[in-house]
Amino acid sequence: MTTYRHGSHTVFSIHLHVVWITKYRKKVLTESVALRVRDMIRETCQREGVDIIKGHVSKDHIHLFLSIPPQVTISRLVQKLKGKTSFKLMNEFPHLRKTFWGRHFWARGYFCCSSGNVTDEMIIEYIETQDASSDDNFKVEGDGEKSA
Repeated sequence: MTTYRHGSHTVFSIHLHVVWITKYRKKVLTESVALRVRDMIRETCQREGVDIIKGHVSKDHIHLFLSIPPQVTISRLVQKLKGKTSFKLMNEFPHLRKTFWGRHFWARGYFCCSSGNVTDEMIIEYIETQDASSDDNFKVEGDGEKSA
């Protein structure tokens, strides 16, 4: 059964799988660096109201399965996660500054995919079976005529 989270005026279940890698895929997320990055990710997610359902710190990348509230945008969340961790790791671990010259710890992009128990096909079928008149792929209930 899906567990829904509640805000003051919302009920939601937004689950995301997010992955990002270290610059040049360097395998530096080991021992104390890995533990520190995990703690920083937890702090940032808690501050943003994001629940970590599952997470994994590999030697050269991070996997997170998150539950985010509707007001949190994915791009801003990843920007905060990567930015804060990069800055702090470079300051706390001097050996990383030699490996990652130019102050860039993470590679430029990230992967993100939503997850849920309702497929795209199920949503399309639900919308198509609503009692309404049609205007191409956008229906209006109670409108007997097609509008332009």
